[in-house]
Amino acid sequence: MPTPERTTLAEIVAAARELLELGGPAHITMQAVADRVGVRPPSLYKRVRDREALILLVAEATVEDIGARLRASDRTLAELARVYRAFAHERPEGFRLVFAASGAAESMGRAVAPVLEATRALVGEERSLDAARLFTAWATGFISMELAGAFRLGGDIDAAFEFGLERLEVGLHT
Repeated sequence: MPTPERTTLAEIVAAARELLELGGPAHITMQAVADRVGVRPPSLYKRVRDREALILLVAEATVEDIGARLRASDRTLAELARVYRAFAHERPEGFRLVFAASGAAESMGRAVAPVLEATRALVGEERSLDAARLFTAWATGFISMELAGAFRLGGDIDAAFEFGLERLEVGLHT
C-alpha cells in the first residue's frame, strides 16, 4: 500500500513564497520549506527536483499571481500600473524575484497580455509592443527605485507615481 500524501506541490510553492517574503531568496531552503509544510526535506524531492527548480516554481507562481491581478483590473493603463505597484508593495521579494529568475517566460507572456491590450487601445496594433515595453520599463523602474528607498529628495512618492503615469499616458496618446 502506498504511503499517504502529506503535502502537495501547491503547498510547497506557497510555503516557499512565504519564506521568500520573510527573508529573500536565501531564506528558501529545502529544510525551511519542509519545516513549514510539516514534512522531512527528502519528501520534498518527490515533488521538486531541487532548490533551483523550487525557485523557478516560486517565480512562475508569482508571475501568475501578478497576471491574475492585472486581468481582474479594469484593464486601463492607469489601473494596471496601480495594481502592479500594489502587488510590488505587498510582495516585494516576489516582485524582485520575477526579474531575477530565468525560465518564467511563458508565464510572463500570459501576465502581460492585459498591458498589451491596454497599449493596443492607445497606440494601435503596430506600436502596442513598443508602448507596452515603455510602460513596463517605466513602472518597473519607478517601483524598483521606490522599494529600494532610492527617492531621497523628499516629496510625495504617490503623487510622483501618478504624475509619471499621467505623462506616460499623454505621451502615448500623441
